[in-house]
Amino acid sequence: MLKIRLSMGGAKKRPVYKIVVADSRFPRDGRFIEKVGFFNPLLPKTKKERITLQVERIKHWINEGAKPTLRVSRILGEAEVFPMPPKGNNPLKAIPKKDRKKDKSDSKIPIAEGVKAEPKKEEPKKE
Repeated sequence: MLKIRLSMGGAKKRPVYKIVVADSRFPRDGRFIEKVGFFNPLLPKTKKERITLQVERIKHWINEGAKPTLRVSRILGEAEVFPMPPKGNNPLKAIPKKDRKKDKSDSKIPIAEGVKAEPKKEEPKKE
């Protein structure tokens, strides 16, 4: 299956990404079919050089059946090449992780007093 995805490059703590068309079985930074764009997340969003796209080639590969990953589809949506994906809904995102765990442990429902637990199976006596 063909994917349009990001391939990472750059130095330590200074990432830059190529937008490539690759088979989904190939490694992330490995072999690819064609480079169709460039993305530098370190530049401000207002700079034109932050994202470079070959729109005609991207449209060609989408017609051939290539599917963009979520991050690439958001980049293409901002450039109005591809429809923007729907926003996700994670209501717990604003709560710190350690507090999320506490909420889950509080939500455990105690066993009702009227409900009897299953009796233990007795083993036959050995003589």
